[in-house]
Amino acid sequence: MEIKIEAIQLAESFNIKKFRADFQIEVHSGSTTELFYTFSEKNRFLYVFDYGVIVFANFDVVGKSEFVNFIKNYATSVIDLNLSEEYRIEINNEIDKPIVKNNFVSVSKIDSSMMRIIMLNIGQSVALDYYENLTDDLISSSKHYILQLEKQGKISISKTNLLKYIGKVLNVKNSIIDNLYILDDPNLVWDNEELNLLNRNLKANFDINTRFKDLDYRLQIVEDNLTLFTDVLNVRESSKLEWLIVILIFIEIVISLTLR
Repeated sequence: MEIKIEAIQLAESFNIKKFRADFQIEVHSGSTTELFYTFSEKNRFLYVFDYGVIVFANFDVVGKSEFVNFIKNYATSVIDLNLSEEYRIEINNEIDKPIVKNNFVSVSKIDSSMMRIIMLNIGQSVALDYYENLTDDLISSSKHYILQLEKQGKISISKTNLLKYIGKVLNVKNSIIDNLYILDDPNLVWDNEELNLLNRNLKANFDINTRFKDLDYRLQIVEDNLTLFTDVLNVRESSKLEWLIVILIFIEIVISLTLR
């Protein structure tokens, strides 16, 4: 038996509270940040995270499409980046413990707790893909101004545009900080050795912790660039102010001499 899983980064965030109230299916387990559903027919599962990720298990194309269209009503800033990840669960009665591979995991049996752990890690992986894309864009845009500094010794950017860029960087950073909990281990692994092992192996397979550290490093690079750009802009503004003062003093002297 095989279960197919697909995780999709659909939006920047979901209004979980409103979605839960309107979605006419009883939730298997959930909180203010995530909802996990089980469907008896066809052994289907669904995981919704407030950071804009949906994870389907055993959903056909029509079922996924219908749900995506429905949940878009509760989405903030729908993303059109085609960010998704597929994975498989193979059920093998001859093994004693889960075996995690690059594209699939083999387990001796499947239950809702095990499905939650697997779907959670795939959802985290897709979320990190999204934030990696955002930080790549920020670094690429900052490189343009760094090259200007190297070749021209100055930055051709207005104060308004710089402030917009700073706002964009801070917005990305705050979004990541708000969703730091995506790396937290769920409570159900604490007292279950098998689930704990599965969770650790999946995190290692998807490089969850390594990728997050790299993401944090890249954000630090962007922040350092921001500090540099701000300092350069302050020097430029200060120079303009100094020249303005000199011109005003000169005008005052001219007027004074004219009136004599």
